[in-house]
Amino acid sequence: MSGMEGLLRGVGGTLARGVDAVRTRSERLTADSNRLLSEVDKTSRRLQQDSKQRLEQRVRDIQYLRGELELRLEEVLEETDALVASRTRVERALEATSEPLRVALLCLDERTKRPPVELACDEVERELLREVEVFEGVAVLFQRTLEQIVEQIRLNRSAKYHLEKDLKDKFQAQSIDDSCTLMSNPSLEPLPPGPSIAVSPDEWEGLSDINIRRAEQEKANCVSLRALVDSLLEQAASEMRSQLRATASAFHRQIQETKTAKAQMEDHLARVQCELTHQKRNMEALKVAVAEKEIPLSVAQARLSARAQRPGPERCCDPAQARLVAEVQELTSHINKMQKAAALSSVAQQNLVRCQLQLEDTMEVKANSLYVDQVLCGQHREPTVIHHF
Repeated sequence: MSGMEGLLRGVGGTLARGVDAVRTRSERLTADSNRLLSEVDKTSRRLQQDSKQRLEQRVRDIQYLRGELELRLEEVLEETDALVASRTRVERALEATSEPLRVALLCLDERTKRPPVELACDEVERELLREVEVFEGVAVLFQRTLEQIVEQIRLNRSAKYHLEKDLKDKFQAQSIDDSCTLMSNPSLEPLPPGPSIAVSPDEWEGLSDINIRRAEQEKANCVSLRALVDSLLEQAASEMRSQLRATASAFHRQIQETKTAKAQMEDHLARVQCELTHQKRNMEALKVAVAEKEIPLSVAQARLSARAQRPGPERCCDPAQARLVAEVQELTSHINKMQKAAALSSVAQQNLVRCQLQLEDTMEVKANSLYVDQVLCGQHREPTVIHHF
């Protein structure tokens, strides 16, 4: 019995020591678990707070980039509207060059209807050809500028598309991050796992920087292009007005020269006609004088014939006979001279008539040229005015 009790006491002591060891380890585990829970809780709170701060910073970064993108978008829209207005100006300017060009070509065609003697390449012709060259050159330049504007508008709209797409993505990202910032432990709901990360933070920021730089570049290009358009329109209008003035001056000088030449010819014609009238009167007077002098010549010749019938001894050359012979000779000489003068008067009349016809023909040519330059071309060119484009 004593042996059994001793055995039991030995077994009990061993069990107690084992139980104590298990309890001790359990207590240490409990203590370690409590410390772990405390540390995990602190770490969880710290990490959650840090994540929230980073999310808030991310939202601020997105807001900043959105502000930059919105500013560039507004600038691109403003520049696009300004370019559309410039395009309208250039289109109207291009349309405005068609009428002066048509008038210049019409004037060139009208002037080909002048008489052949007037078809020389004069100053007016040269200025009209230069006018056509200027207007065609301006039209080509306007067309090229219009193409540049259309292309720049296309680039602006492309930049606008990328800015709007970036802004849309930024808005969605900000909305998500805002909602993430507002999430709390009690409101947590299980969410499916998201997709893998697409880009790095540097790449993310770089994409917006590319869009911003592109928008800035397009804005700079727009400013340069609009300045070019303003300068081009002003210079083209000035050059066209200058050429129109040069052509108008050439027309004015040509018209004045034609009027002066025509007036001189009219004066010559009046004098020729007056001289022709005098020459006709002179010829009539000569004919009358010849007829009048033929009567006394006939009388003198009749006297000589009668005295030639005298008897032989009586047919002496007495003073009467000598006088009759001298009278016949003198009258014959005068008549011959007057007949010769009448013949010369007839030739002079023919020459005067020929001069009259030549003057009348030349005056008709000048009148035709004057009608073409002053009336036809003047009517075509009168409404042509180049305003500021």
